Amino acid sequence: MILITGGVKSGKSTFALLMALRYKKRAFLATGVPFDDEMMERIRKHKEERKNLFDTYEEPVDIATILQKIDRHYDVIVLECLTTYLGNLLHYNEDVESRFNILVDVVKTMVSQLIIVTNEVGWGIIPENNLARRYVEILGRWNNELAKIAQEVYLVISGIGVRIK
Repeated sequence: MILITGGVKSGKSTFALLMALRYKKRAFLATGVPFDDEMMERIRKHKEERKNLFDTYEEPVDIATILQKIDRHYDVIVLECLTTYLGNLLHYNEDVESRFNILVDVVKTMVSQLIIVTNEVGWGIIPENNLARRYVEILGRWNNELAKIAQEVYLVISGIGVRIK
């Protein structure tokens, strides 16, 4: 598994897609839900960037099941993104820890190369509300756990990916 992290609009998605293009058979697992016009536009742009180079799967909550189902059928699977996935779990009042533990168990057994895109959210100020603080704390912990089991970890800044593991 390869973990790609960085700030918002840092070029993580493009970096992940370019990395995935080295593989012949590619899948893309999108977690985004078009809750509003801005998100609909972001999803549209991401689809446009991928063109028809990836088989696309869309799932906001049960990504572990999708990964299990498509593993071994693709050389590489890009999971975009862990940050949105956590927001979805909180929005739908899911058990975030249980979902994450199941995801980690699946990731550890996968044969297909998995590229996970996430955000580094710990570089800003401490959020003023409880939900935002909880979100930052959970995502930070998740990123740490995934980085431990990843074979490679990249930090993307200004469109430049720097290997940190």
